Amino acid sequence: MPSTSIRKTEYDPERKVLSVWFVASGKRYEFEDVPPGTFAAFKAAFAKGRYFNDHIRNRFRHRVVTTGDDAG
Repeated sequence: MPSTSIRKTEYDPERKVLSVWFVASGKRYEFEDVPPGTFAAFKAAFAKGRYFNDHIRNRFRHRVVTTGDDAG
């Protein structure tokens, strides 16, 4: 199901970095050391925003990405 709060996600399995673009802010955040299983469950979740809040937000070190490729 499409999310109303998350516009796009990408995952780099080699670096274990999850990139998340948010609808409201338009910003992209990168979350570090996210296990592949966590990303797989996030991708499969019916309510992606809820899964994000329960299992990713405030659990992994993150940063806002300010490069020119934020538009995704």
